[in-house]
Amino acid sequence: MHWTPRRERLRTLICGDRCIYPASVFDPISARIAEDLGFESGMFAGSIASLTVLGAPDLIVLTLSEFAEQTCRINRAGDLPLIVDADHGYGNALNVKRTVEELEIAGVAALTIEDTDLPQPFGTVGQTRLLSISEGVGKMKAALAGRQDSSLIILGRTSVPLTSGIEDTIHRVRAYQDTGVDMLMLVGVKTRSDLEAIADAVSIPLMLGGAGAELMDLDYLSRTGVRIFLQGHKPFMAAVKATHETLKALRDGTPPAKINTAASGDFMKAVTREADYQNWMNEFLI
Repeated sequence: MHWTPRRERLRTLICGDRCIYPASVFDPISARIAEDLGFESGMFAGSIASLTVLGAPDLIVLTLSEFAEQTCRINRAGDLPLIVDADHGYGNALNVKRTVEELEIAGVAALTIEDTDLPQPFGTVGQTRLLSISEGVGKMKAALAGRQDSSLIILGRTSVPLTSGIEDTIHRVRAYQDTGVDMLMLVGVKTRSDLEAIADAVSIPLMLGGAGAELMDLDYLSRTGVRIFLQGHKPFMAAVKATHETLKALRDGTPPAKINTAASGDFMKAVTREADYQNWMNEFLI
């Protein structure tokens, strides 16, 4: 697979003048649906990866290899540029470098490396603790050192808005910007005044997650330097609910023919690219 063109498309978007909502995806078919609907990018979160691969909560029990394998399955199914949440890089700065290498091979267009102290240290349950700025800087530098394709987008991610004030946030994001990362991802910005102060303090594009409701205005976000805004991960949660309701109906005795919420045969043919496979069968097997 040639991954660079999709990375270049996403880089063109973030260097532009508008913000996008990426589609939260979790497997090859969800990514194809997002691509068919016209989404400019997909987002594969660490929390969704843990749910999809392990059926486990987002407690950093997923391994890098498990995450990279599912990421590759998503990427090879289509041409949608994929942003992934690489959490803390699965260890220290050396692990971060390895994480970037593996995810680049798996085809991601962009990845975030965060400065949260993960996995949850003993005695800190219920708290969000950040690494020191110097260790966070080391992780960002290691991420950049692990990149081979210059079109791959590296984001420095921080949850400092959740744990401290705007001054600390600005101090930290400036330090990460100075490492040379392409973008900054902030989790927990709630107000326009805070976002504007951060945007004024840095010169690279922003990505927001877990943001306040007053920020959900694409025109405003675009003017403020935000280029990617996460809307959460409803698609996977909806899929879980639909699966539960369908299985419950069958268990309760509902005949399969009376369950009319399932995808149609034509829709399934489209998202599985059946026509392509039929053409290949006709060409190679007849």
